[in-house]
Amino acid sequence: MRYLDLTLETPQQNLACDEALLDLCEDDGEREILRCWEPREHFVVLGYSSARAADVDLAACRRQGIPVLRRCSGGGTVLQGPGCLNFSLILQLTRSQPLGTIAGATRFVLTRHKEALEALLGSTVDLQGFSDLALKALKCSGNAQRRKRRCVLMHGTFLLDLDVALMERLLPVPSRQPPYRKNRSHAAFLTNLHLISEAVKAQLQQIWGATRVLAPIPRERIEELVRTRYATEAWNAKF
Repeated sequence: MRYLDLTLETPQQNLACDEALLDLCEDDGEREILRCWEPREHFVVLGYSSARAADVDLAACRRQGIPVLRRCSGGGTVLQGPGCLNFSLILQLTRSQPLGTIAGATRFVLTRHKEALEALLGSTVDLQGFSDLALKALKCSGNAQRRKRRCVLMHGTFLLDLDVALMERLLPVPSRQPPYRKNRSHAAFLTNLHLISEAVKAQLQQIWGATRVLAPIPRERIEELVRTRYATEAWNAKF
């Protein structure tokens, strides 16, 4: 598996990079990639079909100059920013039978990530809800996926030291939530892991066997996706 530790300059470029890497693997037919990145600024990210007006306090985001963007995968709306460690994992659907379904792929990936976190924390981590990892019923990682004919993109966030109080001001409690949330506020539902990002990255590289550096990077495709999709109001405000 190829490895890419790359945080691009803008949130739009970072979102576009995941889709560009998925396209690269889909076209290649054999390549698999693990990417890690850490946002430098705060921004809100909607799931592909999330309703912007319902999921975000748009006025609060405007006041604080925080962009509201949309990703190519499903799942709910999240706040990204410093203190988040993101992974993007592109796997070939022929790799393992469990990848054939959304639920199977989620369990396949999160079971490995659960074991990686447990090795670092010395504590039990649970698979919860639709696609979460939780520490003592507190969410510490959210995940989503995008599927194509030959490949699946599974990407998500490990909360290391995110400003959860800022999330409280920008995002209402979602109407669609896993049962274990029990309508808790963000502050009562989320927990930071307080791990060093380099340690988590090393564990991810180890469990996925991501030993070879990805080169070249599909920069032209990334910029094309930014220009035609991720930096456009037509994409970000489509629902």
